[in-house]
Amino acid sequence: MSDAKMAMVNAFDAEAASDLSAADRALIERRARLLGPAYRLFYEKPVHFVRGEGVWLFDPEGQAYLDVYNNVASVGHSHPAVVEAVSRQMAVLNTHTRYLTDGVLDYAEALLATMPPALGHVMFTCTGSEANDLALRIARHHTGGTGLIVTETAYHGVTSVLAEASPSLGPNMPRSPLVRMVPPPRAEGRDAAVVGAEFAAGVKRAIDDLAAHGIKPAALLVDTIFSSDGVRADPPGFLQEAAQVIRVAGGLFIADEVQPGFGRTGAAMWGFMRHGVLPDLVTMGKPMGNGFPVAGMAARPEILESFGRDLRYFNTFGGNPVAAAAGLAVLGVIRDEGLMENAARVGAQIKAGLETLATRYPAIGAVRGAGLFVAADILEEGRPSATLAARIVNGLRARRVLISASGPRGHVLKIRPPLPFSSENAALFLEQTEAVLALI
Repeated sequence: MSDAKMAMVNAFDAEAASDLSAADRALIERRARLLGPAYRLFYEKPVHFVRGEGVWLFDPEGQAYLDVYNNVASVGHSHPAVVEAVSRQMAVLNTHTRYLTDGVLDYAEALLATMPPALGHVMFTCTGSEANDLALRIARHHTGGTGLIVTETAYHGVTSVLAEASPSLGPNMPRSPLVRMVPPPRAEGRDAAVVGAEFAAGVKRAIDDLAAHGIKPAALLVDTIFSSDGVRADPPGFLQEAAQVIRVAGGLFIADEVQPGFGRTGAAMWGFMRHGVLPDLVTMGKPMGNGFPVAGMAARPEILESFGRDLRYFNTFGGNPVAAAAGLAVLGVIRDEGLMENAARVGAQIKAGLETLATRYPAIGAVRGAGLFVAADILEEGRPSATLAARIVNGLRARRVLISASGPRGHVLKIRPPLPFSSENAALFLEQTEAVLALI
C-alpha cells in the first residue's frame, strides 16, 4: 500500500479533528514534539484510550469503543489470567536465558505441543520482527543462499533487512537487490490445485530471476493468511506446491504466523496447518503475550543444528521468565475458554453478515477470510476504492467501532478482533457497518 493510501486511513486530518478536546489537541502536539515525525496516528480524528477490558477500549470520558482490529490483545485486553501470571512472576524473578529456569522450558513444551512433531525446537525473541530476522539468518546459514521471496504487499517487520522485504511500507522504502516479490494467491472460486499451481509458478519465476542475477534463494517467507495482501485465506491447501518449489531450489519455507497464529483462523492453531504443509521455520509474535512483548521461532532441529554449532544466539529479554509466564497463560486461556472454536463460529457470522450486506450495498465487493480474520473489498462504481474504504473506517470510528484497511490498493477492510469476540459483538459490528454504508 502506498504512503498516500495509508495516510487516508491512518494519518489524522487536522480539519476533521478540529472538534477534539483541548486536552487531546495538546496531547497530539506533545506527541509530535517528543516522538518526532515518523510515527503515525490511526484515523482522521485520533482516539485517546486510558483503559482496555475484553473486546472494549475506553477513552478518558469512559466511552467504550468496540475493538474489531487488535490482535495484540489476542485473548482480550487486560485478561485477568495473563495479568496475574505476569504480576506473580515479576514479583519473583525476571532474568535472561543464560541461567537455568523452569518457566521458559514449560512454555517451550506447551508451545511446541501445538505444532507438528517435526518442529522440535523453539527460540524466543521480543518481537515478530526479531523472529523473522532470526529465521532469515538461519535460512541463509543453512542453505548458503541469500535470496528472499515475499508477496507483493507483504509486511514482515521493521529491522533493516525485513523493512527492505516489506513492500507494504510503501515505495519510499528501498528494496533489497536480494528480494523478489510475487503476486499473492487469487482464489476467484478456483480449487486449491489451480490456485496453488499459479502461486507456485510465481515463486518459480522469482527463483529463476534470482538465479539470472547470480543469487541463490534462501527462503520463501509468507504470512499464511496474506493479511497485508488483502487477506487470502482460501482455498486451504494452496501453499503446498510453492513450499515444494522453494525446497527443490535449495531454499526453505518460512511460515510467518504473527497474524494467523494462535487459533485466529478457527480451523487450526496455526495458519500453515490449514494448508496441510510443514514449514521449515515458523515465526510468531504479536498475540503470544496478550500485550506483553514476547515472540519466537520454531524450527526443524536438522535446520537449526548447523546454526547452533557455528554461531550463537542471545536476546537479553527474549524468553525471560515473565515473558514465558505471559505466553503460557495465553495458551491456557485459548484452550480453557475455547477461543479457537469461538473464532470459527463468530468469524463465520461476521463473514456471512458482510456477504448479506454486499447484496444490498454495492460498495462491498468480495468477502474473504478464515475465523476471526475477515476482509471485504470496498468498491466505488465497481472499482477498488481506498478513499471509500477510509470513509467507512473513519465512519465506524465515529460510531466507536475500530477497524482498519489494507491490501495493495488500500481498499480492503481489515477485521481482526480479539479472540473472545462474541456473537453479540459481531451483531453490533454488522449493525454499525450497515449504518455507515447507508450514509455513503
